[in-house]
Amino acid sequence: MKLFLLLFSAITLAACGNSDDGRIEATGTMEATDVTISAQVSGTLESIRGDEGMSVAEGDTLAVIDQRDLLLQLRQADANLAAAEAQYKLTVIGARREDVTQAEVTYHNANRDLERMRELRATNSIPQKQLEDAELRATIARQTFEKIKSGARPEEIASVAARRDQASAQSAALRKKVEDCVVTSPIAGTVINRFVERGEFTAPGAALFRVANLAELDVMIYVPEADLPRIAIGQTAAITVDAFNDRTFEGKVVFISSTAEFTPKNIQTKDERTKLVFGVKVRVHNPDGILKAGIPADVVL
Repeated sequence: MKLFLLLFSAITLAACGNSDDGRIEATGTMEATDVTISAQVSGTLESIRGDEGMSVAEGDTLAVIDQRDLLLQLRQADANLAAAEAQYKLTVIGARREDVTQAEVTYHNANRDLERMRELRATNSIPQKQLEDAELRATIARQTFEKIKSGARPEEIASVAARRDQASAQSAALRKKVEDCVVTSPIAGTVINRFVERGEFTAPGAALFRVANLAELDVMIYVPEADLPRIAIGQTAAITVDAFNDRTFEGKVVFISSTAEFTPKNIQTKDERTKLVFGVKVRVHNPDGILKAGIPADVVL
């Protein structure tokens, strides 16, 4: 986002054209790149560390939002993740060796019991129902043993893996929210606006600060098509401002528009409405901060 403090107070084509010595002269307004920093989570502002006019580096903390509720939720999510991870490992590893041995013994005992029941039934010593019960027990014991020995099915493993991944995602989302409680500056610059106070409640998307990079300023000028062949990216420019009329600042061309547009200025005559120009952006370094956004600047290429 630009401090769009456009623009030209009374630029005429005479102010954007060739001088007698072949120079290209134009007038524009200083602009600074600025960023509006918004809250990502809701909560009470626990502390404010950024104030208007303060210089900040990229990553500096500007404010801290109360994290306590989110930290409790994160502990719960981490516990759920640990349980899901343990269940996944148990499913993949399968039954313990002693469980497999026990199921095998039960299966063999059920088979021996079934054989005895068949012999007794052959002599009519037991009723048919008792034999059928023994056959059922043997069948169940065999199926249980085979299931334990073969381990979990791929579908079962996929199911517990999905639950583990879901728990991991929930934990990561809460951890991100906890990190977002610490509001930092995404750029190096100067805090030009602070919209909140300590103790206020903020919501996601609410503007907290605006930080501008005043170390580099841009001047957008507009030149006629005939002057385009004489302008190139990286070309140096001389910049002057009224506040320092005895000093010249050096700039460089960083952008040349590829599309023509009507002259963006206060129209002086009807004929000038038909004149098309191309935007050219010139960047000037401002390490000591003496140049300010919004002031008019004269550019000579």
